[in-house]
Amino acid sequence: MAISQVAVYAHLSAAEVEALGQELAEIRQDVLDGLGARDARYIRRTIACQRALDAAARMTIGFSRRRTGWIAGTGGLALAKVIENMEIGHNVSHGQWDWMNDPEIHSTSWEWDMAGLSAQWRHAHNYRHHVFTNVLGMDDDIGFGVMRVTRDERWQPGHLVQPLRNLLLAASFEWGIASQGWYLERKFGRTAAGGTGSARVLAGKIARQVGKDYVLFPALSGRRWRRTLTANAVANLVRNIWAYLVISCGHFPDGAEKFAPAVLENETRAHWYLRQMLGTANFDAGPVLAFLSGHLSHQIEHHLFPDLPSNRYPQIATRVRALCAKYDLPYTTGSLPRQALLSLRTIHKLALPDSLLIATSDDAPETASERKFDGPDRRDDAQPVRGLLTALRLRKETRGVARRPAG
Repeated sequence: MAISQVAVYAHLSAAEVEALGQELAEIRQDVLDGLGARDARYIRRTIACQRALDAAARMTIGFSRRRTGWIAGTGGLALAKVIENMEIGHNVSHGQWDWMNDPEIHSTSWEWDMAGLSAQWRHAHNYRHHVFTNVLGMDDDIGFGVMRVTRDERWQPGHLVQPLRNLLLAASFEWGIASQGWYLERKFGRTAAGGTGSARVLAGKIARQVGKDYVLFPALSGRRWRRTLTANAVANLVRNIWAYLVISCGHFPDGAEKFAPAVLENETRAHWYLRQMLGTANFDAGPVLAFLSGHLSHQIEHHLFPDLPSNRYPQIATRVRALCAKYDLPYTTGSLPRQALLSLRTIHKLALPDSLLIATSDDAPETASERKFDGPDRRDDAQPVRGLLTALRLRKETRGVARRPAG
């Protein structure tokens, strides 16, 4: 089933894993040493532009009398919400800009434009997801608790409707995040309020959020309140779907592996780095698409260095890709449509019981383990580096020959 020995699956020795970890630590330190005024200007300008876009879009919606004006205003508002959610809110809440010591742009004080509480999200996401990435029973983002995305989860009849659940989750993603954060906070006894008023704090945030988009701004529009109400609903829907798409493309495509709890036993920082590299996936993006995704098109780099500023991920990615080549590891990436289709394939396929599936539970596109290699021949120190990428290629070639008809 899931990977229980990360180094064995990666076909790396203990020394190689530690060497890889050291090189990744050096990348992290190089970026930290280079942070300065240019990075601070980047986030401040991003926030200023996002707020200006939000204000301009709302005025266009409120004052334009033409359908084209409403469409332009709604599109601008959706774009502003995407930027606030992905490039600003998500990354600020990760502590990527805490080094500036700016109380406005700090993980402990930022409250994003979504229904959920930032404080609850930080525990559910920064800790549960990023520390225990794709570890079964530890990472609550594996299917978000409502979908089966690995065969390590036992099939139940309710999974038959998970394609519908997937659509509903995408459309209501901010509410899914809010409910997950509240549930995990209650489960683990942590409260955003620092006491027992967690539900009350969340209810207050929801009331403010709903009141702003669906009461205050429509009321300010007077007789044209329906236009504003509809525009806000559409903008929130677009933001929800886009956020879900970006996140699913980073965690559900083929090559984003799952891990058994055993991997946490005596896990070093180097092994943690390796688990992040094997458990996440990128999608190809230019500067604009990367910006709109909060630079989560570089999900691998984000999971390696979640608290480094997002504008540095393209620079980091060049070095990480080179390390993958050096240690013969896959650098999982593809176009956005391809990664989205692979994610959808997994979600729809695993809605079915295992008896209807073909590949084994150790060797399926969405579920793999070190047992997929039938006694992989190990190298000694005199042999050149051979890692997972070569092992996967050789296995594919071997299986292709085995299936080829004789003669």
